[in-house]
Amino acid sequence: MKVNQLKSGALLSYVVMGLSNVVGLVYTPYMLRMMGQSEYGMYSLVASVVAYLTILDLGFGNTIVRYTAKFRAEGKQRELQAMYGMFVMLYSLIGVIAFGAGMILYANVETLFGATLTPAELKTTRILMLLMVFNLTFTFPFSIFGSIITAHEKFVFLKVVQIGRILLNTLIMVVLLELGFRAIGMVVLITVFNVSTQLLNFWYCRSKLRIKIRYVKFNWKFMGELAGYSFYIFLGAIIDRLYWSSGQLVLGAFAGTAAVAVFAVAIQLEQMYMGFSTAIQGVFLPKVTAMATREKSEKEISDLFIRTGRIQFVVMAFILTGFILFGRQFIDLWAGKGYEDTYLITLCFFIPLIIPLIQNVGITILQARNQIKFRALLYIAIAVLSLVMQLLLVKKYGGVGCAFAIGSALVIGHVLIMNIYYFKKQAIDIPLFWKEIGKMAVAPAALGGVTFFILKQVDTSSVLNLALAIVLFSACYIPTFWFTSMNQYERDLIYQPLKTGLTKLRAIVPI
Repeated sequence: MKVNQLKSGALLSYVVMGLSNVVGLVYTPYMLRMMGQSEYGMYSLVASVVAYLTILDLGFGNTIVRYTAKFRAEGKQRELQAMYGMFVMLYSLIGVIAFGAGMILYANVETLFGATLTPAELKTTRILMLLMVFNLTFTFPFSIFGSIITAHEKFVFLKVVQIGRILLNTLIMVVLLELGFRAIGMVVLITVFNVSTQLLNFWYCRSKLRIKIRYVKFNWKFMGELAGYSFYIFLGAIIDRLYWSSGQLVLGAFAGTAAVAVFAVAIQLEQMYMGFSTAIQGVFLPKVTAMATREKSEKEISDLFIRTGRIQFVVMAFILTGFILFGRQFIDLWAGKGYEDTYLITLCFFIPLIIPLIQNVGITILQARNQIKFRALLYIAIAVLSLVMQLLLVKKYGGVGCAFAIGSALVIGHVLIMNIYYFKKQAIDIPLFWKEIGKMAVAPAALGGVTFFILKQVDTSSVLNLALAIVLFSACYIPTFWFTSMNQYERDLIYQPLKTGLTKLRAIVPI
């Protein structure tokens, strides 16, 4: 039976997201306790430094997907094969450059972190650096094959491999930790799985997709066209890397591995938080793109912005309110001693992030209108501002100071400037948007306030008590929000799929 790649791939994407979050929540506290702050801090520090080299991808991954689809639709097989050959050569060169840059970092480990790391930590850091640089150097020439599989819409293969990797990596790492291996063992395992995955993608392309690669004279004119398409994707990668990895680098240079470990846990929670919004956005992305590209009226685009923002606020407000109320106790029980500052650091991320997360449909609108330049340049500016503020605050306030700098820059860039830009230049009714969100926020704020005072009288220091408190809060929050903050359209988005599912279930299993 032929598999529907789009539907199955979409379903497996949610399986991957759910599995990643479950593994993160269950495995992370075990791993933190087994590794200790110093080892985990070293791993996070080196990973954040080497991650800067990933921007050498230059945004060409998405470009390969786009032009593969284009050439296949046009039946240009020889041009497609020549493009693959060009990218293999280009990525091989990038791999060499990445290796050279990595060796420069390796040679300057003591210069970068000698003031805060012990001699033993510096030795381990060098080994970790070598392993991660090798991992990255190998990845670049083979990364083209993952993009080719995506372009051929073989999503099931990609997602099954991803699920297998998550499960096997977690199980084997538990065994290694029990045997006494720490950061080096983790990086070796990650490297082995990465190499295996890249070789598996290569095998699938050659054996299943019958991909052929032709090496011809380098087409600089075509390369210029590809570069023009990928430039702002590349710019976005720089912004993302500079913005979210700079804190660990600054802390590694001025505060030590323990501070990096605390900050890294907050970053992990931030990634989970953003993942919920991204998943919701993906459901509406095709409709958003279609409406924006069909040049709908400004009012229709504005209504779309407000409607999707309200839908995303339904989920994000629940997560944010819950974390404000229960986050400190959760982190104490989950991460353990030594991670107390993680709560404040995470709040510095969560609170300002909710604005761009409920407005991320605006990015799709800008892309469809080919007007992404202003946002890209603005985010470079706020990333630099964030870095400067971190350098000023890190010595006195440590990880909390770095997080405050990141959150403040986000408020300046997105909450203030981007909202003005959406209103003035994109004709989106931002005052109406905030009026709608303000009405929706009344119930979470009121219920959160009442719960806060109740929790003052309740002991939630045990796992059982905390879990019970969260369940009771959810039992009050969900119906309250349902009846006071959601409109009929939003209720139907949840109710109708449940009703359809129950109808199908009754047809299969008569009740």
